[in-house]
Amino acid sequence: MQRNLAAAGLFTFAVCSFTLLAGGASESKTSKAFTTQQKRWWAFQPVTQPPVPAVNNRAWVRSDIDAFVLAKLEEKGLKPNAAADKATLLRRASLDLTGLPPSPEDLQDFLNDSSPKPFEKVVDRLLASPHYGERWARHWLDVARYADSEGFKSDETRPNIWRYRDYVIGSLNQDKPYDRFVKEQIAGDELFPGDPAALVATGFNRHFPDESNARNIAQRRQELLNDITDTVGVSMLAMTVGCARCHDHKFDPILHKDYYRLQAFFANTRIEDNLLLTTAERRKEWETRNALWEEKTAAIRDEMNRLIEPKRQAMFQESFEKFPVEIREAVTTDAGKRTPFQWHMYYKVRPQLEYGDSQAAAKLRGAEQKRYNELKTQLAAFDHIKPEPMPIAQGMIDNGTASPKTHVLAVGVYASPQEEVNPGFLSILDPSDAKLAAPAGLDSSGRRSALAKWIADPAHPLTARVMVNRVWHHHFGRGIVGTPNDFGVMGERPSHRELLDWLSAQFIRDGWSLKKLHRRILLSAAWQQSSLYREQAAAVDPDNKLIWRFNRRRLEGETIRDSMLAVSGLLNTKMGGPGVFPPLPEGLVTRGGWKKIEDQPETVRRSVYTFVRRNTRYPMFEAFDMPDTHESCGRRSNTVSSSQALQLMNNEQVLDWARGLAARVSNDQGLTTASKVERAYRFAYSRPPLAEEVDASLRFLDRQSSLAGSPEAAFVDLCHMLLNANEFLYLN
Repeated sequence: MQRNLAAAGLFTFAVCSFTLLAGGASESKTSKAFTTQQKRWWAFQPVTQPPVPAVNNRAWVRSDIDAFVLAKLEEKGLKPNAAADKATLLRRASLDLTGLPPSPEDLQDFLNDSSPKPFEKVVDRLLASPHYGERWARHWLDVARYADSEGFKSDETRPNIWRYRDYVIGSLNQDKPYDRFVKEQIAGDELFPGDPAALVATGFNRHFPDESNARNIAQRRQELLNDITDTVGVSMLAMTVGCARCHDHKFDPILHKDYYRLQAFFANTRIEDNLLLTTAERRKEWETRNALWEEKTAAIRDEMNRLIEPKRQAMFQESFEKFPVEIREAVTTDAGKRTPFQWHMYYKVRPQLEYGDSQAAAKLRGAEQKRYNELKTQLAAFDHIKPEPMPIAQGMIDNGTASPKTHVLAVGVYASPQEEVNPGFLSILDPSDAKLAAPAGLDSSGRRSALAKWIADPAHPLTARVMVNRVWHHHFGRGIVGTPNDFGVMGERPSHRELLDWLSAQFIRDGWSLKKLHRRILLSAAWQQSSLYREQAAAVDPDNKLIWRFNRRRLEGETIRDSMLAVSGLLNTKMGGPGVFPPLPEGLVTRGGWKKIEDQPETVRRSVYTFVRRNTRYPMFEAFDMPDTHESCGRRSNTVSSSQALQLMNNEQVLDWARGLAARVSNDQGLTTASKVERAYRFAYSRPPLAEEVDASLRFLDRQSSLAGSPEAAFVDLCHMLLNANEFLYLN
């Protein structure tokens, strides 16, 4: 019997007729009802537990996943590939789950393991590795459009947004239930106010690109709201709701009004870049120490302030006069009389009107400047009693309990409001307005809490399907739905709809555990197939949508870099902290700057920790199709270009890593040249070389020694070649 999960949750699955409103608050004369075809769209149906199909070739089936896959293959008269060899499976699993190749010791242990289920132990070990979170965080950061800078022309650094990246890594390593993961990112401050991680999680809504010095504050606010609404739509629902910003969606049953009903959940949010991440006890301790410092330095600071305050006021006035009248009014209106919208304008403009001590002091000249520097030296003498700054995060919070009104905007223009709307969901799923409740004891509206609970409800038809499909996509190189960010009409149809539902139902039943989902997939015969190409099967299914083999695919730029560092023995596995700045090619200029790091080990950290500057992507990653971080990316491009080959051949860092591999191979004394070749292959490819590969390598080394100047330099060239070869760059 099929199990209908809609009966298990609070979600009410409904379809309805909907009356469109246009122009002010007046009702139009025409009504628009969803068609039967729209109501029956596969992605909007409740998640069910379909029966596992019967198949003929039961010997191939290792799990229920395989039965669903094999049933589709048998319908087309196709057979799956046999399993890949053990060395290939280990390398595939290691790169898939941790983004790092296995060590020769890992391979030898696996080959020598004669226990009944050795590969299960491998999968469990990899899932328990802290490198798992680093690998899979990269996929979610693509979806969340994560970056360490603002974008636009200035591309300023967001100094504490890196805590969100670390939050994602930590959440994945903890196997945090996905429904909790969703709730924290949309409304962690409201739902879990005592949890610092939940505050950091709201950085998900903070990843929009932002023109921080824009003067049209109302337009800027609307653009940020559009970005948040669009991103929540594609990332968690795989619905292109942004297409309904100006009119009803041309293809999917998403109404113009629905877009602004969803946006109303975020209408009261504002940027908060100083979220304190500390306990009440530590905060009290900090305040006590800071009070002592303030007492001891009061006279010095007062005199410093008297010197710079006129400069600060002059800077404020010059900037203030450049804003429109309504923005100036929002700033000058008495706090008790500001409307909710004025409060939002006030908080949006405030960073442009506040000037720090150093900015004001830079305007001092002559005797004033000399005296200020003297006082600054005197103040520094008290640094030993000054407490360290408390850890802070950048996120989004509500601007009080009262929210500005939300209107449908004519063709999406911020200055053309039409009818007012309340927070609500997609009408095709739930036509009612959301039930809101302000969180007790918090200065917040509770709007985002309502949205988070709706999305994370186990009976929601989209949420589990979308995440299961994302995981499948990264394991197979193609999702069951080939468009991970679009489950609508213009997206691809699911190749195995029943399998997607079965996995989604299991995902929910397993407590939304991503690690259990990974394990289930990797232990299937479908995932363990070889990547052998068969013309007969390709003639029937050229895109391998039916999964008759494992798709061989190129690794991402980040994984290529990490793998090179790992096999060279140079990888620094330190976790967490602010973004790092690996060296850039000479002559490359970045807007916003790129720090030069003198501490060499910091430059060889894992790629997930590389600083993401929106307007200057790290060249190696850009060459290998790193997405534009201005918007959500559910599926990276996978191109083959000359710039990739040139990066690997001519990049001085890659050559350094080849030197590292050569030094690692030659570390043991007394090795023959053939033994060195064999070790290099084992490090690079997780396998010994074939006899003909050894012969070819020895001939190359003999010829190259005279050209390179020495046998050692020739061996570096051989290692460089190994790192450039497709076998290293591709997941087999």
